[in-house]
Amino acid sequence: MPESNNPPPPPTPAGHRDRSGFSATAALKIAVVALVAAAIVAYQLDSFDPAAIPGDELTRGVAAVGECNGGMLRGAEYLGLGKLSAAEDMAYDSGAGLVYTGDADGWVKRVRLNDSSVENWAFTGGRPLGIALGPGGDIFVADAYKGVLKVSAEGVVEALTTEADGVKFGLTDGIDVAEDGAVYFTDASSKYGFHNFIYDLLEGRPLGRLMRYDPNTELTEILAAHLYFANGVALDPTRQFLVFCETPLRRCRKYYIAGDRKGSVEKFIENLPGTPDNIRYDGEGHYWIGLSTEMTDSWYLALRFPAIRKVLAMMEKKGRRPKMEKNGGVVAVNLEGKAVAWYYDYKLSLVTTGMKIGNHLYCGSLAFPGILRLDLDQYPARSAACPRSNSDL
Repeated sequence: MPESNNPPPPPTPAGHRDRSGFSATAALKIAVVALVAAAIVAYQLDSFDPAAIPGDELTRGVAAVGECNGGMLRGAEYLGLGKLSAAEDMAYDSGAGLVYTGDADGWVKRVRLNDSSVENWAFTGGRPLGIALGPGGDIFVADAYKGVLKVSAEGVVEALTTEADGVKFGLTDGIDVAEDGAVYFTDASSKYGFHNFIYDLLEGRPLGRLMRYDPNTELTEILAAHLYFANGVALDPTRQFLVFCETPLRRCRKYYIAGDRKGSVEKFIENLPGTPDNIRYDGEGHYWIGLSTEMTDSWYLALRFPAIRKVLAMMEKKGRRPKMEKNGGVVAVNLEGKAVAWYYDYKLSLVTTGMKIGNHLYCGSLAFPGILRLDLDQYPARSAACPRSNSDL
């Protein structure tokens, strides 16, 4: 074809108006305003109503830790892969060499430490979380859906309690058992269940309770209420008090069960390097506390500002909440409430429990399968490895 003699069209100048009279810039501005307006309307119409957490309850500092291992995955191995999908808590029977744990499939399972074999032992039909060995050899379970359960040596499951003062448990969580058979446990939230527990953390109201079940009277007593996501429970070796944890506030407190201070609550440890879950005493002078995540900047800002938590809740409903968790692990705390060793890893999150057996640390989680095991002699925590501040993590 012959070459056209028509000159090419001139470039469209910035702000060019089409036949409707709108420029491209104006159209973009209108679209942005419309999106912002839609977001504001959606925010106002959403019924989720987070509360402000009192400033004296929420802190940013981190307690000093004596020794650290910030790369615990480098030496870790896993037990029960393919048979344990999410071992949330553990109880150890030293005489039998068995670890009991609750799994996501509703089974309480037994893990033999000599060969790492896993056995489906007792089916609760719910989601077994906290687990403890009773004085007579029975296993006690805090089941998120079924309440407090007792499992006999033959694997027979018996429901003990599901409510207190007419309020049903929303998320039965941590548990321990005294020598007299009294069962101490937490209900993390009276409003939210296991399947949506994230909304309790985002709502920011103290909806948790610490309770005691008396096997003689079969009565359930509320020991402490208005707790922020009440979690792990562990009796002190003197049996004068117990220690329980409040997850979002990164603290664990004492509740006195005997003596002159019976019924009172006081500080045990604050400003933990992460958000605590279960707590286990090792019989050697240390509590081992599972830490689901470091208090990242994003989590701290969310806890500080209710508006951010509302946006996160809206994103959670759409399955689009960003991952905000890292540096999960376990911290060892002595009887005086001092953090002496911290094991963690950038890739870990939702670590729920840590238990020291011999020279090994065993960890459970809601995020990784199996039970993580670390040889503490080969991969110890060292003083030189501790970060100077959160910014070093």
